[in-house]
Amino acid sequence: MPTARAATDHDIPRPRALVAAPVQDDRELVAACQRGETRAMEALYHQYKRRVFGLCHRIVGPVEAEEVAQDVFVRIFRGLTNFRGESQLGTWVYRLAVNAALTHAGKQKRRSEVGDDDLDHVAAPPTVQRDPRLSDKVELAMGRLPAGYRAILVLHDVEGLSHEECAAIMDCRVGTSKSQLHKARAKMRELLGPALAAERATRQPAVEVE
Repeated sequence: MPTARAATDHDIPRPRALVAAPVQDDRELVAACQRGETRAMEALYHQYKRRVFGLCHRIVGPVEAEEVAQDVFVRIFRGLTNFRGESQLGTWVYRLAVNAALTHAGKQKRRSEVGDDDLDHVAAPPTVQRDPRLSDKVELAMGRLPAGYRAILVLHDVEGLSHEECAAIMDCRVGTSKSQLHKARAKMRELLGPALAAERATRQPAVEVE
């Protein structure tokens, strides 16, 4: 018989896409959390902790990510009492995470909900200064984007969510989601342009002069 081995963190599967989660499972999980079942709350936390932290990390930066992620889960467990399943659980969790991250990044005392007119104007958070090595170029460019642009890039290009899902999470129109993504990508190309040009120049073979 094969020898049993202890499960490791590498054995834990990554969370599935939001659209793939069965609604019935979500309802049962939420109902168990609303009854105060500790195991259900732990299951919800482990199901979303990586995505929530990853999203916060990319919007507010590495220094503030843990604090914001903790705040997100406080909001989740407080808000579960009134959760009625009008949207998918994953969409609701992401909305709380995005709102918390953008509010923290903007450092503004305003309501959490992000509307169509807010996305262009949320300031980028301060970024950690580091040596701009090749592996850091994209991350550094992301850090210079307005937080609203960072959010749509993470949701659509990193997490692979559809514009319909992004719009539901960002509480905006689908057209606004598409427009913000177009602007965010354009800004990224602008920020990465000089660095990529310099990189290409260093890779050009030296021209021998006769």
